[in-house]
Amino acid sequence: MTHLQTPSPLPLSSALADSTPSYYQRHIFFCLNERQPGEDCCSRHGAQAAFDHCKVQVKAAGLAGPGQVRVNKAGCLDRCAGGPVAVVYPEAVWYSYVDNSDIDEIVESHLKNGQIVERLRLPADVGR
Repeated sequence: MTHLQTPSPLPLSSALADSTPSYYQRHIFFCLNERQPGEDCCSRHGAQAAFDHCKVQVKAAGLAGPGQVRVNKAGCLDRCAGGPVAVVYPEAVWYSYVDNSDIDEIVESHLKNGQIVERLRLPADVGR
């Protein structure tokens, strides 16, 4: 009698390497969460304006659309202490930003050229 063995699942990295390319090359999510009055949150630190600015800059740079970059709103990303925050995938790089020039640098360096903006990286230990 022959026993059929179920193949063991591939590690996620191998499974992804064997799959078709992602619909977007990079995806940036901006936390736009708003908490109760008195609680700190990204929405009280200009997150909506930064999101809007990023969308305009990505489109102006010709980076928007399938195979390129997607700019998305997100609810709470649970990194409030570093807010406002955004995260870029697939690299899983977390950023904290202050103004439009920071967003411009993320667009040009990371989203366009694949270079992480180290000065804007959110430290790994910063949470809620």
